[in-house]
Amino acid sequence: MLVFVTGATGFIGSYLLAELKERDHSVRCLVRGSTTLRGVEVVRGDVTRPSTLEGAMDGCDAAIHLVGIIDEDPARSVTYESLHVEATRTVVREALRAGVQRFVQMSANSASSDGVSRYQITKWQAEELVREAGFGHWTILRPGIVFGEPPPGTIEFCTRLAREMILPLPVVPLFGRDPCPLQPVSVQEVAAALAQGIELAASHGRTVVAVGQEPLPLRTVIDRITEGLGRKVRPKLVVPPGLMRLGIRRLGPLGVLPISMDQLEMLLQGNVGDPAPFYDLFDLTPMPFTLENLAYLKRKAW
Repeated sequence: MLVFVTGATGFIGSYLLAELKERDHSVRCLVRGSTTLRGVEVVRGDVTRPSTLEGAMDGCDAAIHLVGIIDEDPARSVTYESLHVEATRTVVREALRAGVQRFVQMSANSASSDGVSRYQITKWQAEELVREAGFGHWTILRPGIVFGEPPPGTIEFCTRLAREMILPLPVVPLFGRDPCPLQPVSVQEVAAALAQGIELAASHGRTVVAVGQEPLPLRTVIDRITEGLGRKVRPKLVVPPGLMRLGIRRLGPLGVLPISMDQLEMLLQGNVGDPAPFYDLFDLTPMPFTLENLAYLKRKAW
């Protein structure tokens, strides 16, 4: 198949391209600016500028839409509404116009119509655009916390936590209630599932949560990342949710804190789910959240 991919230069996108090529698909990527990618066809454009997508998917059999953000930058018009909802609307419309038959949307585990954050709500709204579009085959994948070695110029959960909290602080804050459970899943598994989403008849019409098989409290996740860095485990300090919210309101605009209000509210919820549908539907090689699979942290030049 000729597969159109958005977000190909991102963390998950780089692994998806390798997976698609391994599965003998041809790939056409939407790329902004002068970024180059080897071994794939490149189309210059921007999901926030509909005119740049005109004709971009002509001849494609499938599309995989990865674009999303975790942090907003309103000054640059980078918002959840623009990058989640409107960008998905643009990609879906162009896919339908081009006659694309298969569509896979990467969403988020926490997506919800009544979520505690705009991030969650806009992810849900983007999902609804895909469900209602009328594709002959569609799949929505909802990854939880994704870990794995990020390519140059990208960042993922573990490296961000290491850079912004674990390495610079002698005592690591736990934002809100303990245990704040998480269920990390490897980027290799997520990429494999996204690629299989355009192939498997059984994935049509499915919204699948992509989480690892082991739920872990946040403090254990932090400890494993710390050990993966080759450092000693740090003491923790549980910061009450009310105090964290106050701090974010006061200091958030100054960029002092490594967490936004949306991210705090989602963290307080935890990020877990039933892994059975994910592993039953897709052919995956589990990569647990172990020190062996976190060895990439020690290789980074911090």
